[in-house]
Amino acid sequence: MSTRAAEAKKDFGQRLRNLRIQAGLTGLELSGRTGLSNSKISRIESGTYGIRNSEIEAWCRACGAEDQIDDLKNARLEVERMWVEWREELRAGQRLLHQREDRLYDGTKLLAVYESKCVPGILQTHDYVYALFRTAEAMYGLPESEARAAAEARLPKQRLVTSGSSRNTYHFVIESWVLDLTFGAPEVLAEQLTFLLGVTTLPNVALGVIPAGPPRTVPPGEPFYLFDGLMVRSPMWSGGFRTSRPEELNTFKKAFTLLSDMAVYGDAARALIEAARARAQTSENP
Repeated sequence: MSTRAAEAKKDFGQRLRNLRIQAGLTGLELSGRTGLSNSKISRIESGTYGIRNSEIEAWCRACGAEDQIDDLKNARLEVERMWVEWREELRAGQRLLHQREDRLYDGTKLLAVYESKCVPGILQTHDYVYALFRTAEAMYGLPESEARAAAEARLPKQRLVTSGSSRNTYHFVIESWVLDLTFGAPEVLAEQLTFLLGVTTLPNVALGVIPAGPPRTVPPGEPFYLFDGLMVRSPMWSGGFRTSRPEELNTFKKAFTLLSDMAVYGDAARALIEAARARAQTSENP
């Protein structure tokens, strides 16, 4: 689990503990009023054990805090959604996962993306997606059919970018080394970079590349996707972190501003992409 998700669980448990203390109740007294064991109350308050909505209701009533029931239920849901394990997600299959994502992407007016590990998902070409998912087979045990399904399912979202509609706008910031990461054959990367060159000319897209060399104002980090500044998602090795908590969103917004300030755009970005494409083509035809 991500550090942020674990901290959110602890914060939520502390909030429940504060309710108990403000009500002047010991753990044993709360146990007697709610039916929860004292040990479970201790684990809930420490953030190491979850709590059901019915238990939140009993907890609040025992503490005379009925007015906080709805808010705590919403907070619990937010905490539970902060961490998604990839193995659980992948069981649904690529087509279903992308159908869910299609609705999110279609309804997002401004998608702001920082990527440090690969080309942003919505900009990936068919063969790039396929090759990328084939590399995940050893890690997650994906069958080859899932790689094909992922490649096919990614394209509908991509049309939101390439249609040039002002309804969906995009700001991408990528690290320069992403341009040299090869998944599959070199020609797959060359094709992907050719597509990126075209993306830089679209009226609804800003694509920045952070060049290597110049001093950084912020270190590179995990990729993240900001949806209208209202939700952030960050993919990691074992799962994905996501949240709509204002304090978390503000951190990611600040990070994106600092990262985008280091990036180059327009002709300067295209020059970096062209140079990477030339390297890929040289690798393809040594």
